[in-house]
Amino acid sequence: MHKRPIIGVPTQTLEAIPDQLPMCWVMSQRYIRVLTAAGAVPWIIPLLHEDAETLRAIYEQLDGVFLPGGVDMDPGSYQEERHAHCGRTDPARDWTELMLTQWAMDERKPLLAVCRGVQVMNVAAGGTLWQDLSAQVSESIKHDYFPSQGRYSRDMRAHDVNIVEGSRLHGLLGRDALNVNSMHHQGIKTLAPGLVANAYAPDGIVEGAEATNGHFMIGVQWHPEDLTDCEPCMRKLFESFIDASMEFNESQAFGASVV
Repeated sequence: MHKRPIIGVPTQTLEAIPDQLPMCWVMSQRYIRVLTAAGAVPWIIPLLHEDAETLRAIYEQLDGVFLPGGVDMDPGSYQEERHAHCGRTDPARDWTELMLTQWAMDERKPLLAVCRGVQVMNVAAGGTLWQDLSAQVSESIKHDYFPSQGRYSRDMRAHDVNIVEGSRLHGLLGRDALNVNSMHHQGIKTLAPGLVANAYAPDGIVEGAEATNGHFMIGVQWHPEDLTDCEPCMRKLFESFIDASMEFNESQAFGASVV
């Protein structure tokens, strides 16, 4: 029997609620359930800000890293001034996820990123972000279909994306185009060196990116975890990530190099 790969999932800070809760770390159960269904053993990662020794000890137990959606990245992480429409940020989460991503890139540990996650991936590799698409990109379509006040469901298909032929994502999904959900107002501005776009929205905004060196590092701007019940190719994305993580585990066990 093959060992199930351990997949790290960073959390997000929940500020203290007076007389109810102290400061907490939280993360959506949906990510965990989808990863588990694909064969993973999820490891929820606390945001131990600037405790690199403990974070590294956690990282070394992982076979893969999953970067989930969440709040905006602090623009200071990519050396830009804060725009008026930049939303709530979580410095401890930024630090944790950037460290995990940089380590995964250095060691070619499999990494899958969604929504905010692909933005973190891009910044970790040296890229920049649009802090608010509607304010900063004149031809931008609507991307921010947030499920607030019951206006939109998380699995609502908002727009098409074109999958780049020849990309790893194209090979995994077997699709030239997809109709996807969309819950973001930030996006990739300057694509980082070592990454290539694997999907585009109709307005030209990058909707996905991946490593150019063969490393399983794939990010998409939509939320595939909310589409796995109705789109088999979205399940395939998670299953392929788990397969790559299992291969990484086996390669480390036998001292082989990762291809």
